[in-house]
Amino acid sequence: MYKILVADDHAVVRKGLLQILQGAPGLCTVQEAGSGAEVLQKCYGEKWDGVILDLAMPGMSGLDVLKQLKAQHPVLPVLVLSVHPEEQYARRVLKAGAAGYLTKDSAPDELVKAVQKICSGGRYVSASLAEMLAFTFQEDGDRPAHEGLSDREYQVLRLMASGYTISEIAEKLVLSVKTVSTYRTRLLQKMNMSNNAELMHYAFQNGLLEEQ
Repeated sequence: MYKILVADDHAVVRKGLLQILQGAPGLCTVQEAGSGAEVLQKCYGEKWDGVILDLAMPGMSGLDVLKQLKAQHPVLPVLVLSVHPEEQYARRVLKAGAAGYLTKDSAPDELVKAVQKICSGGRYVSASLAEMLAFTFQEDGDRPAHEGLSDREYQVLRLMASGYTISEIAEKLVLSVKTVSTYRTRLLQKMNMSNNAELMHYAFQNGLLEEQ
């Protein structure tokens, strides 16, 4: 029987995930966490067979939590469960050490299958994601401009393109305004752009807008 930590800032979502996992015969015992800080705290004090991690949590983002988890517990399997489409974040979280990526509109039985797979030492990606990754690697010389951004620059890009101000982004990511401005400058340079309007157009064309 596996011991799973479910991390999501929405209580209703956590309860739903707990019901799905606890309803799978012999699968797991489940506990929950409502923030990134709570995830790190519980993983520091207890041993887990797997973590289900949401990306969009307040304060410390799920991506930041993932990186810290893998730095502190390299063999701990983490399944990222997100509202974001696979093409927006899957490559980044897998590169950061996640054992799998699943969207929240997936069927319950697929979630159970994914948890079983990562807890037994495997990796889980959907058939569509596997195809996308294979195609991306084949076309690596023609990758879109945003693939060259750091994870933090990518976060700032999506928030800026969605209409957030520098101050709002700083508050959302728990960074200083000066730091966010530096990320803005860097990403504009890397993408060979000069203003927010160009960023917004690019983000819209590539489906990168952040959900409000």
